[in-house]
Amino acid sequence: MSACLVLFTRFAYDPALVSTSATLESRRTRSIWGAVTALGVIAGYAAVLLADPRHFYTDDTEAQYAPMWVMLGTELREGRFPALVPWEWMAGNYSLEEAGLYNPPQLLVHFLAPSMDNIALYATLVKLVFSIIAGIGVYRICLAYGAKAPWSALAGVAFPLSGWFLFFDQASWMTSHTATAWLVNAWASAVLYARGRGGPIPLFVFLYLTLTVQYAFPAVLAALVILSVAVGEYLHQRSANPSLRLLLAASCAALAALAANLPGILSSQVTWRGNAKIHNDPFLTVPWSESLNASLPSTTPAFTAWWGHVQPLPMVYIAWFLIPALAFIAWRAAADSIREYSGIAFFAVAVLMWTAGPGAIGPLRWPARVLPMLAVALLVLVCVLLSRHGSFASSRRRTLAAATLVGLLFIRSFSAAPQLVLRHLLAVAAVVAIGAAAVWLARNRGAAAACALGVAATFPIAFAQVQSAPTTPLSYNYPTNRSAMAAAFPDFDGRTLQLADRALLLPEDRKLSGAWGSLAIGNYAKHLGLEYVHGYTPIGHAAFAGLLCMAWDGSTCPDAYRRAFETEAITGRTIVDLMKVDRVVLHTAQYPGVRDQPAPSGWKWVDYPGHERYIRVLERVDGLRSTRDGMIADADGVLATSTANNTFGSAARVTSPEGGWVVLSRLNWPGHRITLNGRELPLKTVAKTFLAVDIPAGTSDAELVLSWRPPGWELSIAGASAGLAGIGLLHWTYQRRRHRDLEIARPAAGLPRDDDASERPLVGAS
Repeated sequence: MSACLVLFTRFAYDPALVSTSATLESRRTRSIWGAVTALGVIAGYAAVLLADPRHFYTDDTEAQYAPMWVMLGTELREGRFPALVPWEWMAGNYSLEEAGLYNPPQLLVHFLAPSMDNIALYATLVKLVFSIIAGIGVYRICLAYGAKAPWSALAGVAFPLSGWFLFFDQASWMTSHTATAWLVNAWASAVLYARGRGGPIPLFVFLYLTLTVQYAFPAVLAALVILSVAVGEYLHQRSANPSLRLLLAASCAALAALAANLPGILSSQVTWRGNAKIHNDPFLTVPWSESLNASLPSTTPAFTAWWGHVQPLPMVYIAWFLIPALAFIAWRAAADSIREYSGIAFFAVAVLMWTAGPGAIGPLRWPARVLPMLAVALLVLVCVLLSRHGSFASSRRRTLAAATLVGLLFIRSFSAAPQLVLRHLLAVAAVVAIGAAAVWLARNRGAAAACALGVAATFPIAFAQVQSAPTTPLSYNYPTNRSAMAAAFPDFDGRTLQLADRALLLPEDRKLSGAWGSLAIGNYAKHLGLEYVHGYTPIGHAAFAGLLCMAWDGSTCPDAYRRAFETEAITGRTIVDLMKVDRVVLHTAQYPGVRDQPAPSGWKWVDYPGHERYIRVLERVDGLRSTRDGMIADADGVLATSTANNTFGSAARVTSPEGGWVVLSRLNWPGHRITLNGRELPLKTVAKTFLAVDIPAGTSDAELVLSWRPPGWELSIAGASAGLAGIGLLHWTYQRRRHRDLEIARPAAGLPRDDDASERPLVGAS
């Protein structure tokens, strides 16, 4: 991960941040406060970990991301690019999943993961790196809009400790966390490029990294950021050229990132995310009035989520100073320069409107997920205004206004949760005390001292918030050490179908000596290197999920056992035969008397001593099936012999004098193609799930080849080529324009032009 930080700082600390007239001291000041930002984020992490050592290893991080890193890293180390893992039926299409396969820093995260035994520690360190990148990104945005370094650092440290980002994106939803880190840096680079203080390549790189995390929300938010900056810069500079250059550079990044996004669009019709409808519901839609909670650390916002109508977590909290500081801005002076930072306001308004609904726009559900970017916009806007238009004139009136704003914070939070009145009063006292000290420092010791106090105050607030927060209801409480997991779990060979329900696990079951020694929920099996059919997936293959009533975490309904051994009408084979699984693991709590029943035909009950409390196991009588006949699951009227079987291509020799068909043990993901002696054949499906193909009569020892490529891969390659060519051209024009401007500036500064030969000494002259 240190390599990622080195690469990042090459772009983050672009000398173009400092104008040519800036002194060495100002550059040093910005570097120092940039270091303060990074150290502040580290200190914030330390405060959070003191309150809860598992805060950054919970929910989706433990059940989805961390084990996925291990599996993908193992595949990469073995020389396979894991865009598709065929045997992982539920979540094996990683060209669609949130895997970041085309994102170099994320690939590094995958590659290192198999070497890490304490996966909780590894996840925490990875998140720390991305949080530092996010904090520095917010710092850069503030500098780009003209804020002084101390105020910029205050915003940079405050953001990673803001409510939603701290309790959801950093704690659980790693993809959103990662994308936000890249997106805020793209925002800063966009402003610098539009204002001629930076080139297009940093913008291209950060936007590409944002768009290749394979997550829809940051892609849409990135478009909003670029559009807001473009409109804002058009108003500020009163010229369309900078905005047009910005839009062209962003378009190049979007073209280059097609490979990460086009397969998801072209495959959506077979997934859970294929519904493009817009609808509204109250779940995680946030009323605009909740903005009045943004500066009270004890806030318990009122909107519908997992805990009911009133949330016990400070989801809408941003920073203790954000709302009270509004009283110390000279608003008339700020209004005179509004064009310069209008882009921030445009983006803030757009995101604020989004937080209130609709509840779902196609695959974009739960509007509260955009709260982190609202926090960024408001932090940047307020810190830029304080830096450039902060005022203590009419101090008594401003103090009264600040007190009134804090009073409104209290009233709004008290209205949502009156039973927490003492907690809210303590929070009010803390905000007032810290605010009064910051004002005194600003007036008597300068803004840097006040900002240093503001940074320091964020740490105990974060500690108190995390310590008093309830455990998320979605926590799995997985073990932290992979070696301990492997030692406790049965050593299952071959391919396993598990039928279980996580909802039946009691809190006391969620430990290594309990369920996690026998059951693999979510992506748990990936830690163990075992081939389980299911996995944690937000995408899901809709037909297969319906076949076995399987949910996103691999949980199944009680009827799944009957369905798995049901005979498919066309082939006369059972579903487990068509899937070619070697073992069926049944959750004892879901099937309490199943061991007393006779095993299905061709199967036998196998005892695994020490695991009977949680699982009962069926295995095939005739041994492993998954390793026989390659991709072939069934054939009628066709003699088929497998000759090759791998991720991107499988082959068989087929003979069929009178014609017949072959059913393949593959999901019907878009992107498959099958040929017979090089001639393409139409693909069919069995049970809306399994690929099948008709073999024409008269076929003799022909080669049947099944291949898969992410759909749209040709267009993706063309897009990447066009994007790289376009950004190269934009960089060339930027360098020419920069050289021209320098040539114009040199004579004005009393220096000779580069092309003025009369001012140059002759070679060899004394």
